[in-house]
Amino acid sequence: MVNMPLKNIIYDLIKENVSLTDSELLKKLTKDGTLVPEDKFNKLLLDLEILGLIKVSWLTKDTRRIEVITEKEESDEIESQNKEMMENDYEASFPGTENS
Repeated sequence: MVNMPLKNIIYDLIKENVSLTDSELLKKLTKDGTLVPEDKFNKLLLDLEILGLIKVSWLTKDTRRIEVITEKEESDEIESQNKEMMENDYEASFPGTENS
């Protein structure tokens, strides 16, 4: 068996399940024979989140939800309208241009 980096193993497990809690992920790792100290586990989750591969959010005081970030997130309609309005305001701020 080829040794995969722990980061890849964790990401693959999260990807298979789409979303799970931190305790569920640790149980799956342990079941597969991979023991990860808590500090290293937290560092790996942080690295994956910084890379934009996962999203970690708190469900309760002691439980985190970990989910895969999909390739293309749906755009927020209000955010799109705000962006368009800001672009129009910017263009209109130049003298000699017409508003359309």
